[in-house]
Amino acid sequence: MSIPAPLPSLPSLPDKTRKRLALWDAYRSYQYLEAGQDYDAFDVVPAVGRVPGSAIEWSDAVEERARDFEERHLVVSAHDHLSLRPADPHRFSEYRRQGREFTPYEGIAHSGVDLFFDGGPAAVSMIRAHTSWDWDDAVSDLAMRQADWAHQSLVAPVRTLEDAQRARAEHKVGVVLTLESATPIGNDVDRLDLLYGLGVRLLGLVYSESNQLGSGLADTGDAGLTVLGRRALRRMNDLGIIVDVSHTGDATALDAVRHSSSPVVITHAGARGLWPTPRMKPDDVIRACAESGGFIGIEAAPHTTITAKHPRHCLDSVMEHVEHCLDLVGPDHVAFGPDTNFGDHTAWHRVFAGLFGKDDAEPGVLPPHDEVAYVHGCENPAESVGNMIRWLFEHGYSDEEVAKLAGGNVRRVAAAVWER
Repeated sequence: MSIPAPLPSLPSLPDKTRKRLALWDAYRSYQYLEAGQDYDAFDVVPAVGRVPGSAIEWSDAVEERARDFEERHLVVSAHDHLSLRPADPHRFSEYRRQGREFTPYEGIAHSGVDLFFDGGPAAVSMIRAHTSWDWDDAVSDLAMRQADWAHQSLVAPVRTLEDAQRARAEHKVGVVLTLESATPIGNDVDRLDLLYGLGVRLLGLVYSESNQLGSGLADTGDAGLTVLGRRALRRMNDLGIIVDVSHTGDATALDAVRHSSSPVVITHAGARGLWPTPRMKPDDVIRACAESGGFIGIEAAPHTTITAKHPRHCLDSVMEHVEHCLDLVGPDHVAFGPDTNFGDHTAWHRVFAGLFGKDDAEPGVLPPHDEVAYVHGCENPAESVGNMIRWLFEHGYSDEEVAKLAGGNVRRVAAAVWER
């Protein structure tokens, strides 16, 4: 295992962070077992300080205002990946095969986020249609993750808004279990009930490549929801599982809005009007989700939310997508969904592009843009949402507006779906 980076001096840390570090108490995933005997030990990336000197320095006034805001509000990330990656990204498949992904407790403790919607362990590799991730794998991943969480004091599984408020009051970090695709249910809608029983409270219909429910954004044709997809959507509405169309095709997303009796959300994407890739959403899909009562969470995974004005992916380009969506649908329908992880995200993408091909093929020729080793200001879940909040304050947004983007809109949708 890698040696964690030294912590900053305690006086420089927010009160929230110091309380969480005390709860964390240096616990490492699966330490109730013996590494090398009960499971294979992997060298994983550090959860804090992977890229030295990458932190953004804000003015004292902005930093003080942001810290006060984070103390007073339940801050939410609509989509991040709370799992540590191997230091060698080429060993990822080997790491995944043993079914024990490490939770980055130290990084979670350093974030200002109170509630994470966790995209699931290794969601990209497992959900691809041409991998062997099946129902047994999905259940195993969900159960194994919670077995580890049961042996520590920092992370609290969240199934209701009351759970989230209780976790925050106890200085813990709440985590909502989600899956980016419904592929593992096969053609058995009753399996949605089982996912709900295992704690899943948000579910993507499709992950990029078409499945039995509908079409994915990586495919050339889009016929919308299938008959099975409509049945599954109704069951999700009845159970109280939030419907996510982040990786569906456009027609499938619009079909989901038409047939859903609950808000439909985009947890992690950006505006295609700013960057023309299928991974971004067109204005009509963003509007449709907003009109359903849902939101769009703006993501920051490397080489996604770029803009012509900011061809080098960074916090400013991410926030240009935020402002585009604010202009389009207003502050009641925009959220933060960084889609980041603790590890070399760019190297990880390269490995999977080599194994499976890209899932966001560029339509035509994109404007010139730079490749980056990481997104400055959004390198991992410990810093992305906090920097988005600080950027908004620096650019004149009010506490009321920031409160909606930093958690209020997600909580409103959760209340509408989970408590119906």
